[in-house]
Amino acid sequence: ESPSPNQRCCSGQTTQMIDDKEFDIPQVDTPPTLESILNETDDEDESFVLEDPTLLNIDTIDSHSYDTSSVASSDSGDRTNLKRKKKLPDSFSLHGSVMRHSLLKGISAQIVSAAVSILFSSPAVSSLIAVGTSHGLALIFDQNQALRLCLGSTSVGGQYGAISALSINNDCSRLLCGFAKGQITMWDLASGKLLRSITDAHPPGTAILHIKFTDDPTLAICNDSGGSVFELTFKRVMGVRTCESRCLFSGSKGEVCCIEPLHSKPELKDHPITQFSLLAMASLTKILVIGLKPSLKVWMTFPYGRMDPSSVPLLAWHFVAVHNYVNPMLAFCRGDVVHFLLVSPDRMLYVCYKVLYHNTIIWINSRTVVLLDSVEKLHVIDRQTQEELETVEISEVQLVYNSSHFKSLATGGNVSQALALVGEKACYQSISSYGGQIFYLGTKSVYVMMLRSWRERVDHLLKQDCLTEALALAWSFHEGKAKAVVGLSGDASKRKAVVADRMVEILFHYADRALKKCPDQGKIQVMEQHFQDMVPVIVDYCLLLQRKDLLFSQMYDKLSENSVAKGVFLECLEPYILSDKLVGMTPQVMKDLIVHFQDKKLMENVEALIVHMDITSLDIQQVVLMCWENRLYDAMIYVYNRGMNEFISPMEQVVMGNKLLVYISCCLAGRAYPLGDIPEDLVPLVKNQVFEFLIRLHSAEASPEEEIYPYVRTLLHFDTREFLNVLALTFEDFKNDKQAVEYQQRIVDILLKVMVENSDFTPSQVGCLFTFLARQLAKPDNTLFVNRTLFDQVLEFLCSPDDDSRHSERQQVLLELLQAGGIVQFEESRLIRMAEKAEFYQICEFMYEREHQYDKIIDCYLRDPLREEEVFNYIHNILSIPGHSAEEKQSVWQKAMDHIEVLIQQNFLNFPICMAISQIKCMLTKEGIHVNQELLQMSPCVTEQFIELLCQFSPNQVIETLQVLECYRLEETIQITQKYQLHEVTAYLLEKKGDIHGAFLIMLKVIFYYIYLSLKDVEDTMVETIALSLKSLTMQVLNSMAAFIALPSILQRILQDPVYGKGKLGEIQGLILGMLDTFNYEQTLLETTTSLLNQDLHWSLCNLRASVTRGLNPKQDYCSICLQQYKRRQEMADEIIVFSCGHLYHSFCLQNKECTIETEGQTRWTCYKCSSSNKGGKLSENSSEIKKGKTTSSQVRLVFTSGCC
Repeated sequence: ESPSPNQRCCSGQTTQMIDDKEFDIPQVDTPPTLESILNETDDEDESFVLEDPTLLNIDTIDSHSYDTSSVASSDSGDRTNLKRKKKLPDSFSLHGSVMRHSLLKGISAQIVSAAVSILFSSPAVSSLIAVGTSHGLALIFDQNQALRLCLGSTSVGGQYGAISALSINNDCSRLLCGFAKGQITMWDLASGKLLRSITDAHPPGTAILHIKFTDDPTLAICNDSGGSVFELTFKRVMGVRTCESRCLFSGSKGEVCCIEPLHSKPELKDHPITQFSLLAMASLTKILVIGLKPSLKVWMTFPYGRMDPSSVPLLAWHFVAVHNYVNPMLAFCRGDVVHFLLVSPDRMLYVCYKVLYHNTIIWINSRTVVLLDSVEKLHVIDRQTQEELETVEISEVQLVYNSSHFKSLATGGNVSQALALVGEKACYQSISSYGGQIFYLGTKSVYVMMLRSWRERVDHLLKQDCLTEALALAWSFHEGKAKAVVGLSGDASKRKAVVADRMVEILFHYADRALKKCPDQGKIQVMEQHFQDMVPVIVDYCLLLQRKDLLFSQMYDKLSENSVAKGVFLECLEPYILSDKLVGMTPQVMKDLIVHFQDKKLMENVEALIVHMDITSLDIQQVVLMCWENRLYDAMIYVYNRGMNEFISPMEQVVMGNKLLVYISCCLAGRAYPLGDIPEDLVPLVKNQVFEFLIRLHSAEASPEEEIYPYVRTLLHFDTREFLNVLALTFEDFKNDKQAVEYQQRIVDILLKVMVENSDFTPSQVGCLFTFLARQLAKPDNTLFVNRTLFDQVLEFLCSPDDDSRHSERQQVLLELLQAGGIVQFEESRLIRMAEKAEFYQICEFMYEREHQYDKIIDCYLRDPLREEEVFNYIHNILSIPGHSAEEKQSVWQKAMDHIEVLIQQNFLNFPICMAISQIKCMLTKEGIHVNQELLQMSPCVTEQFIELLCQFSPNQVIETLQVLECYRLEETIQITQKYQLHEVTAYLLEKKGDIHGAFLIMLKVIFYYIYLSLKDVEDTMVETIALSLKSLTMQVLNSMAAFIALPSILQRILQDPVYGKGKLGEIQGLILGMLDTFNYEQTLLETTTSLLNQDLHWSLCNLRASVTRGLNPKQDYCSICLQQYKRRQEMADEIIVFSCGHLYHSFCLQNKECTIETEGQTRWTCYKCSSSNKGGKLSENSSEIKKGKTTSSQVRLVFTSGCC
């Protein structure tokens, strides 16, 4: 098909055909390239400023082209809002500014200068940019933003309406245009010729909402405002271009308002999924994915579920790599949840992301998605983590919305209410993407947005003076943890090298800024706080980048220019040194660090730092001298050990108490002091040196009075137990070689010689030694030899009856010795005799328990004044705990019964003992253990004493005990129970005595007493209930009075009442507060009612005013009496009367029909047709209403002069 004569086209080769006066296109000598525009960053945050606002002719906008405005479109006509100031973001997230926002100045200027209305525009982007206008023109711009083609004409635009959809095929050779009145045109973008004009592809009277090329250049998809989807197949037969249409989805089954075919990149043309030509469709209720080839097939349907009916369905395809396979992923949503559907021939997987209601969804790359929400904010989302990277406000763009096409205003608005509601926020045709760039169209300009490169993101933060955030972002690039990364190599080493160089530059700038912005005046604390906020950042990142050379050279020299900065820098190093993150540093820095802490009197910090440093960075002579002066023993040991491999000198020169013991323990265990490990090749040597030091006969500078083995003697005197524990741990680590055995035996002999032959040690210390020896001798692989006579000497020393001092200590030491295995060194019979002689009853108990002579242990408890009260617990445990034979339990019971009188007499007030006897007896009865009944026949005096104790301490168990015991006298026992007023027990005893009458009288008294108590409780409860009822009734009466009687009168009456007037305020406080609450409630109710009435009155007045000022719409343009046009009389002025019923009349005609009424000096009109239709009484009623000024039809008088059109 050839273009019609009235269709005008213009191309780059035939620019003389463009009417410059019609389009007012300015001349551009050297137009900027698209790449230069996209790379501009200076004005990226500034909106477009119109140089000459008069060029924008708003009056030329078609009155039929009304559309839903943008959130910011209300400012579009306000010239004061055209120039906007730069807005800096309030804060930066971890990811910085991800998107770069730029104005396409060339295209925007030409659109505005051409004074074309683009309210119904549609951008299509590839290597060309196409913009459709409301006049039916398609403007084609090249990459240099120069106008290349202007397709169509205003006459065709008047016939077809506005362009509602555009699509460019993959090779940029064809352009499809969809129009608001339903037509479709195809253009050749090389020549600018019209190739096809399609009018029958879909039902007439519906607008084209979407038109999309597929990867097949002969196949396209269109979607109309009826909700139907059609497949367009382009053919050329015998030189004639044709188009065949096939309905894919009928709007009668559910209206489709968004379509998106799957497009593949050239490198993915051979992907298996491309052969199916997938198409995604979004209806008002669900998502459908269908395959167009080889035959029509539904792949998937997904219902939305519950959602906002005004939300816009959205679709977007992109190929992504998942599990090493590249497959298309469909992002779709309607409402506040975005679903990501991975599509492959054999499976489909999806996840979702929730944000505000969306208007647009666009893929930038396979990992980044951009969402436009309902308040015109762009959300940049990382697909894999579903993390929001950035939010960009674009309301200043004044986006163009396409709601008029969804409402199909150009064809009469014949669409469903649901589709029209969705169209209120539809901007499908105003935003497009290509090659990772997003193009969006405003009412006066075209913008592009793309991902910033990693360097641009860092530089953007630097421009905002956010150096800390810039360093954090750069470090995330360095570690590969950043999102939406552009411009970095995939190789980790190359990436880290490039980013590290940039971070070093930023650190230098950061250091300069820290020094430059330091307050020159003020308190020193302010300066310190400033550098404490800045300097740690430099140290952190230098260490993270492993650039200690930079930190201790250039950075340190730079910060040393300020003494405060230098001090803060040195203090910042402390936590890194203590955590071993910073081991080595230059000698100069190390020297300055120690001097700084010395000047601040922080010697403990200096010691902690020294033991974590590399010894090569220390001045050993300086450090040793400082340690001696300040008694920094840990640091001195560290310097001796690490710097000089000397482990003995610290023990010879320093007396450190517990530290010396710990140091010896570490050396013998192969560990360095205070931290770390001794090198493995030095461990045997260090152990030998330490043992040789300990067993020295005399010290280096010994005096004649010095005793032998001074070092061992000193350590034993200081803490015998801990020193022996150190030796025990050392013996555990020794290997069973000849040298180790010799050392162990030598140490043991020295210990025995020093402690046994010397009276300076206490029994406890001697006992610790032999306990240590007993444990060593008890080991299965023991190689030590100790003369047994020494143990006998120790036994005689500990059990010496002549020495009563430290009796408990001696017994405890001997017990520990026996428990440690030393019992094998003694003769048991001799040991028991000596223990009994020394009154070591715990030793006796230990020996008897070994021989299972549990009955003899009772004697040990009874003889031991410190433990005699525990005897019954012991008896109870033996008899109750399983594991003991019946004979053993019998013997224990026999022994307990033998001593029962003694126990009770000695422990008369100790009731738990007596209770234990009762419990033991009951337990024996239950367990069926045979007990000689004669043993239970205690003297009546003892039994009665026991019963009295029970009455005093446990009256509930008296009856149970009396049922078991028999040896008591009834009269004496009755007197005891009467003394403690145990009536039930007394009645039991009287009944047992035979006095049934006396027992009955006692129980009767008990019953009367309980009845009295119950009646008293009932009486008290009734009094309280009556008082509460009267109070409640009084409150109710007073609250009712408050509605009719003034509050002061009620209060005065209450205070005058003799009942309340003489009482306290607290008695009537509840009444007064209740009345005040009622008053407050009624006051609030009155205020609320008044407010509601005022609001209703305001609403009614507003509605009446709106009704009065509303315009009238006549049903026809001719007079209803003379049936002639209202502008018939050109020679004289005439008046036109329009009534609210829609009838129109000439005033002359109404006067002839006598339809005027004079009321109160004013002329009122009545509608002739409406009045004549009333018959009889109705007419008279109507006339009466008119006379009262209440006409049934409102009128508007229009005066036209001659020549008015």
